[in-house]
Amino acid sequence: MHGSMKIQWSLILALVFALITAVFAVINVEPVQVNLLFNSVHIPLILLILGSTLIGGIIVGSFGIYRGYRLQKEVKVLSVKLAQIQEATGYEFPENENLDAEQQPVEEDTSTPQA
Repeated sequence: MHGSMKIQWSLILALVFALITAVFAVINVEPVQVNLLFNSVHIPLILLILGSTLIGGIIVGSFGIYRGYRLQKEVKVLSVKLAQIQEATGYEFPENENLDAEQQPVEEDTSTPQA
């Protein structure tokens, strides 16, 4: 699956989840008692649902950002190592090695079938 297609599906799923959460929150508007360690408060259930969803999204997003940062750092380290190895050995990548298997031309079978 291409990267942009994956992003589109992720966005669609996020929007569907947000819609379901919003509908669920709107039908649950009565106040509820929330017991905190030091006190208990009465807040509308809609705020509790939306707040919990927001906090969960922030936590998941933070892990995603951290993972992306870590991978980007690893790519930089490996790029430097690759450059050092290429410099030491004089090796250069062939031009056609960068093509994906999907992009390489497929040879058609033009032979006649044998009876």
